[in-house]
Formats: sequence, structure tokens, C-alpha cells
Amino acid sequence: MKIKEIKTDLFADYFQFYLQDELAERNLSDSWTQEAVDKLLALAPGTIGVGTARNMDVPVTIQIFDSEPELPFDLTPFEQINECDLEATSGKIVVAGCTDYFPEAQRIEVNKGTYRVRIYYGNLDKLSEDGLDGNDFYEIHMWPSNQKVDVKVIKMKNASTQHSS
Repeated sequence: MKIKEIKTDLFADYFQFYLQDELAERNLSDSWTQEAVDKLLALAPGTIGVGTARNMDVPVTIQIFDSEPELPFDLTPFEQINECDLEATSGKIVVAGCTDYFPEAQRIEVNKGTYRVRIYYGNLDKLSEDGLDGNDFYEIHMWPSNQKVDVKVIKMKNASTQHSS
């Protein structure tokens, strides 16, 4: 069951935004490898970097569930779907663009612990010619998890559906 939903627009400067534990260090510079860029996902302890199709304001919806939600029956609206873990040791998750002023960034209160995070990337190819405007969107589902699991790519852009890590 869905516990909480947050809808926001984030400035995706450098084609990314963050979900991170409030106490985590905010540095993903070494995490954006070529593989991370391809997956649109960079990870560091307590931090998830979500890659975006443009470096402008992008719509982001975050939904927190009490247990793992079902995958949508129709995955066609999404070009990419990733799953990874996020450790929330502080009980607060910060949602921010990578150049946002951290003390003023939005926070979501959660129970402390490990969360599984599923990131849906939609309409990545629906951008204006100059790449500044678009219909891309990012939806994040989070739920508590008592086990740590590797990154899972459920659907990869420009590829058929795959289940890999």
C-alpha cells in the first residue's frame, strides 16, 4: 500500500538529480562511470544519482510503499527501469538537483533502514530539438527491504526487456 507521494520539479543540472540519506556525503563524481551513464544510475553509500534526458527542470514523483509494489502491467511508457538499494540511516531522504542548495532541499521522512528503490524513466526520447524542453518524467517507488540486493536493470533504453545486474 502506498504510504506517501511527493511530486516535484527538480533542476537536473549535469543531467542528474539525487536521492540520498541526509547524513550521506554528497559526492558522485567517481560514480558516474560509462556503465553508470548508460544505466542512468550512479551509486555511492547512502546516495543514488538518477540520470536524466535533459539538464533542465524535470518532473519527479516519489512514492513510498509499505512493501514491494507490483510492476505496471504495461511497461511501454518507460524506456528504462532500474532497481537499487538506499540506506536511510538518518530517517530523512533528501531529494535534490546536484547543484541545489543542500540545506534547503526537500526532505522526506522515512523509517530508518534499507529501502529498495525502483526508478522509472519515461519519455526519454520526447525532447525538443534543442534538448531544453521535453515530456520526460521520472517516477520513483521506494519500500523497506531487510536484504541488500544488487542493482537490477528491469528494462534498458534502446534494448529489449532484460533482467541483469
